[in-house]
Amino acid sequence: MPLVRTSELMSGASDGAVLAFNVITVEHAEAIAAGAESAGAGAVLQVSENAVRFHGGDLAPIAAATAAVARASRAPLALHLDHVESADLLRACAAHGFGSVMFDASKLPYAKNVKATAEAARWAHARGIWIEAEIGRVGGKPGDAHTPGVRTDPAEAAAYVADTGVDALAVAVGSSHAMTERTATLDHTLIAALRAAVPVPLVLHGSSGVPDAELRRAVAAGMKKINVGTALNAAFTGAVRAFLQAHPQTVDPRAYLAPAREAMAETVAGFLRAVRPRPW
Repeated sequence: MPLVRTSELMSGASDGAVLAFNVITVEHAEAIAAGAESAGAGAVLQVSENAVRFHGGDLAPIAAATAAVARASRAPLALHLDHVESADLLRACAAHGFGSVMFDASKLPYAKNVKATAEAARWAHARGIWIEAEIGRVGGKPGDAHTPGVRTDPAEAAAYVADTGVDALAVAVGSSHAMTERTATLDHTLIAALRAAVPVPLVLHGSSGVPDAELRRAVAAGMKKINVGTALNAAFTGAVRAFLQAHPQTVDPRAYLAPAREAMAETVAGFLRAVRPRPW
């Protein structure tokens, strides 16, 4: 199936949310495609700046592999470049099939965040690229998810969107990056207030640690894009560890990468079925 754009998936999710899954290896991309097909849902394949750094700082190989997997899938899949801080990487996304990008200036003071993000949005829109940004601090980065003052303020969020022109906004509502247990509790009152104040789709980062029921409540309150990364890595590593413990003499990586890929695919399908996005 030809690649779709993140904006197309988002516009088709008027009564639900789009799930986006992080890609680190080709097996991640294959698992996301297989999980989406199994669940009968579209999805976004996300390559982060950290993943690009893992691959030697060159976007081209992992982008080409991810795009090839997506095009071969029967599910509608989009490519997204995530948590981009580098201006050079931002400008590379257009040449590699990415229909959307998350420009992350959240570490900067507010005024500098606005300035940098507005410039990124102008660049992206001139090339037909959908752009996401972030305000507030999601846990798992500097600043805890539950520290007073780090969650996104609705009035500030509305002003930020107006001043930057972004197409979607990642907000801090109690989730945390890199959680390996699904124990997070979200601030659903805040999500509803943000939904009322902000005229663009809201994005939940750090969703691996959020239980299914909390995710469904978040979508009902107004979340439109749900990002999942660590849950795939936990499934991958768990399957590899179990296989090697049972077969310690194995040296062929295909023997343990196959069950790892299958475990990630099951995780992807589980998240998709839990949130129940619009079927394709």
